[in-house]
Amino acid sequence: MVPHVPWGLIVCVLGVCALGIWNLASASRPPLAPVWSSQLLYLGLGIAAVLVVCLVDYRWIQTMALPIYGLNILALLALKVIGHTAKGAESWFVIGPFRLQPAEFMKIGVVLMLAKVYHDDFRPNEPSYGLVRLWKPVVVVMVPFLLVLVQPDLGTALMIFLSSLTVILFGKVRWYLSAVLVGGLLVGALIIWNDYVREMPEPRTTIVRHYLKKHQSQRISGWLDPEADLRGSGYHAAQSKIAVGSGGLTGKGWREGTQTGLRFLPEQHTDFIFSVWAEEHGFVMCLLLLVFYGGLFILGLGVGFNARDRFGAFVAVGVVATIFWQVFENIGMVIGLLPVTGITLPLMSYGGSSMLSVMISIGLLVNVSMRRHMF
Repeated sequence: MVPHVPWGLIVCVLGVCALGIWNLASASRPPLAPVWSSQLLYLGLGIAAVLVVCLVDYRWIQTMALPIYGLNILALLALKVIGHTAKGAESWFVIGPFRLQPAEFMKIGVVLMLAKVYHDDFRPNEPSYGLVRLWKPVVVVMVPFLLVLVQPDLGTALMIFLSSLTVILFGKVRWYLSAVLVGGLLVGALIIWNDYVREMPEPRTTIVRHYLKKHQSQRISGWLDPEADLRGSGYHAAQSKIAVGSGGLTGKGWREGTQTGLRFLPEQHTDFIFSVWAEEHGFVMCLLLLVFYGGLFILGLGVGFNARDRFGAFVAVGVVATIFWQVFENIGMVIGLLPVTGITLPLMSYGGSSMLSVMISIGLLVNVSMRRHMF
């Protein structure tokens, strides 16, 4: 099995982790708590989790996909009873000094369950999925999507939706469903134009804006007009762009970032950790970070396309899609191209649940790669 370990993938993952801990040592400088030491502990637990996942034949994981998915659903439901509310969302269990976010592990449960559905439902004479055959994948996705959405955690719900949609498209759908998807994107663009851009007398006739919470609506309007409310809803994005832009080509140097040091950056050790990296290390080192992420994506997809069976292939694609969309959204929001959604940067942002869930996902990739010639 050892010759089939994806060492390139492991190097990319450890490279991002090392840069992340180094970056956190700056982002959490005094008087803030030195969270980099806690992150180092979480990384150690993550590496142990990778080793445990690798020791288990993923065919056994396939048989456990439904129980894993069900336990994650129960954890999300339990949040309504014993969950801890922070930042307006009921998303965490608090166990002593530790906080656990079930939605992070729900991402893994959804990927495993989708992979099992597509493996068990395979029909050689009917490779494409029509509307009727898609009911199982849709139910698998929509139940956790809605449970996370009502916490409310729009960002994580969006990540579950996008990664699952990628898996569903990988499973091949009929042409008319692809047309419906494109049509849905156009309708979404028209709704945003009507609710936020179109000039009309007050009170505005909106389609979805009046259903959103105030802070959610402000994030969209701030994204479309970044300078409309720089002291309010646009503050986070504005300070982030100042930090990224001031880094220039080579950066200001480790622990020399003024936006970071003076704590103008909000959530600088979690959501906006990339802003810290860009300010202190510049464009060149941002490219290095993106090369590591790019290597993870390419080599992860390689694991999927070389997998022995459909379950392994769909697991690999689902894991890569989950990490890709999170990286895409986080970096997009800190440079002002996408709305602020509170999404962390995988393996870079501080957080035990995020680190552990991503490392378990990496363990699944390594597992699939190691066993592609065993059966």
